[in-house]
Amino acid sequence: MITDTHAHLYAEEFDEDRSEMMQRAKDNGVTRFFIPAIDSASTERMLDLEKNYPEEVFLMMGLHPTYVKENYKEELAHVKKWIDQRNFYAIGEIGIDLYWDKTFLKQQQEAFKTQIQWAKEKKLPINIHCRDAFDEVFEVLESEKGDDLFGIFHCFTGNLEQAQKAISYNLKLGIGGVATFKNGKIDKFLNEIDIKNIVLETDAPYLAPTPYRGKRNESSYLTQVAGKLVDIYGLSYEEITAITTQNAKDVFGV
Repeated sequence: MITDTHAHLYAEEFDEDRSEMMQRAKDNGVTRFFIPAIDSASTERMLDLEKNYPEEVFLMMGLHPTYVKENYKEELAHVKKWIDQRNFYAIGEIGIDLYWDKTFLKQQQEAFKTQIQWAKEKKLPINIHCRDAFDEVFEVLESEKGDDLFGIFHCFTGNLEQAQKAISYNLKLGIGGVATFKNGKIDKFLNEIDIKNIVLETDAPYLAPTPYRGKRNESSYLTQVAGKLVDIYGLSYEEITAITTQNAKDVFGV
């Protein structure tokens, strides 16, 4: 059993062949899919995906930092409404992204902090998105740290020091296609991180691993990431998939 801890399988990129894509994943042993929210526009598509795959799909709820705009308070109200009325497995993806636009940094920080506090109230893990914003993300995490703060640092692309800092906040590192890139860099130090701190993810349809880089990513390609961790850790494929799936179970409680 392999767990994809982060995949946008409701995305329009899969509308033409979603059932075939899901079957390819299952044929490759990927049988559990954790689905992050983006904004209110993604909610119905997420719910439809869950309805069609009730045994395999586990939903998160949250406001993605790049969707924090002028109407962010309305979007946060949407998140709060949903987490109060039904079960989700994490609050995410949430965080700070300064790659495209720094205009809404203050609002991103507020949205991040607010959603962390909701996660604590619900005793849920968080799923963090961070791009060009490690210092800003760590600043918020420092203010919210504690035994009730835990989750996954999704698509981790930092250095060893940043990895250790993320782990110090009770976060697992989400490792995906970047680990297979020639210039991805994280493969150079991952063996210094105990594998108990690692979970697998695709971020499909984005960030496809080598040899599919530049193409649409899908959950079946998680086997390429697991294979790379075999090389990095010197463990068997079966050990890598078993340990990382158990790590995911420890985070999500299912």
